[in-house]
Amino acid sequence: MRLVVSISQQTLTVFNAQNEVLARYFVSSATNGPGCEKNSGCTPLGKHIIRAKIGEGVPAGSVFVGRRPTGEICTPELMAEFPNRDWILTRILWLSGTEVGVNRLGNVDTMQRYIYIHGTPESNQMGVIGSHGCLRMHNADIIALFEMVDAGVEVDIQP
Repeated sequence: MRLVVSISQQTLTVFNAQNEVLARYFVSSATNGPGCEKNSGCTPLGKHIIRAKIGEGVPAGSVFVGRRPTGEICTPELMAEFPNRDWILTRILWLSGTEVGVNRLGNVDTMQRYIYIHGTPESNQMGVIGSHGCLRMHNADIIALFEMVDAGVEVDIQP
């Protein structure tokens, strides 16, 4: 199995070992565009793996801070109370780059940048740019993807 993310199409496609499409989801990548440098706010390109799966079994809409569930469920009222939060919800697939000097180690390390595929409030539109670097998905979609993949699965992020 492998995942292919297209920044230009704002999609994430799941392929099985026979290269057949199992699923396709709309995502939202970085407002700042593609890029691998630390503190850029960009979505990194290139070959990655899912390094860790976080959030199994928590309710949809669960809020994460520092990769830990806070016990909160995202609601419009909570969003109004904390308007500047980058909402990381439901499940986290933490990415690690595999290409030294491109997206691994030094000033371009995807994992050290805390780049995830994660859930987001349903009010956030998918299929358009809008994140702070991560790949956002609707909550039902990230739950479905989380159930399909294991840690170690390849993720290829393409322009």
